[in-house]
This record gives sequence, structure tokens and C-alpha cells, in this order.
Amino acid sequence: MIALAAVGVLALALLLFLVTTYNGLVRRRGAVDNAWAQIDVQLERRHDLIPNLVETVKGYAAHERTTLEAVVSARRQAVAAQGPRDQAQAEDLLTGALGNLFALSEAYPGLQANQNFAALQEELAAGENRIAYSRQYHNDAVLAYNNAIQTVPANIVAGLTGFVPREYFQAPGDERGPVRVRF
Repeated sequence: MIALAAVGVLALALLLFLVTTYNGLVRRRGAVDNAWAQIDVQLERRHDLIPNLVETVKGYAAHERTTLEAVVSARRQAVAAQGPRDQAQAEDLLTGALGNLFALSEAYPGLQANQNFAALQEELAAGENRIAYSRQYHNDAVLAYNNAIQTVPANIVAGLTGFVPREYFQAPGDERGPVRVRF
């Protein structure tokens, strides 16, 4: 009778452990999904500003068609990107194209004085800060989740129930190196 009660208590403890561990993994996976959604919101906001920026620049620098087309093309790729790796590469391309667009604005004093252009540029800069924070939050959530599914004993529950590691939102290889300053 005592042995049967001990087995029952052990079975209940095991069941409680499995349920608690599974629910914890689900919460962490949800945090990763939420963090990715926050990045997506910020990137969509950025993507929505770009057509207005391009239209504003067109009025002043219509003959700079190559730069404007590069921004539009990079935006299109960024909107279509899927997953952290592809999204990071597309956003890197878009950032470079926007950098060229802002550099172009220096050649047009009237464009720099345009209030609409200044407001769009300021909103994009603020958006970059929100995107950076969202990326950091996402990577922190991925780290917590990946650690949870790879550590004992939760890795057993994760393996049995189909939890797989998630991907970090990482900058492409050339962005990770030291910054080069040339004069």
C-alpha cells in the first residue's frame, strides 16, 4: 500500500514537472513570436515612410533616378523578406540605399530645408532606434527560449514535444567587423 502511494506521488510529481516545463517552453516560444512581431511592426512603419521620402526627394532631385530606384527596389525586397536571416539582409540593403539617399540630399540645399523631408528623416531616425531595441528584445527572447529547450531536463520535454531552436536577428557578416573611418 505504501509502495503504491509512493508510486502515485512520483507519477503525480513527474506529471506536474512535465506540465510545468511544457507550459514554460510555450511561454518562451510565445515571447519569441511576440518579439518578432514587434520587429515586424517597426519595419513596416519604416517601409511605410519610404515612399513619402522618395516622393519628397523626387521634386528636388528628379535626375538622381538611380538612387531613387535603388531605394524603391530595396524597400520592395525588405517588404518581401521572410524570416530573421532574410529580413536582416534585406534591411541592411535598405539601410545602405537610404544612406545614399540622405547623402544625396546634401547636394540639394532646398531639399535639406524642406520641412517634410526633415520630418521624414527625423521619423526614420527615431524608427531606427525602435528597430534596434526590437531586435535586441527579440534576440534576448530567442536566447532565453533556446537555452530553455537545450538545458537538462527541459530538453527532454522539448525534444518530445517538437520545440526547435529559433534564429537570431543578426547583422550580415560585413556589419559585424570594425568600423572603418576614411578621410
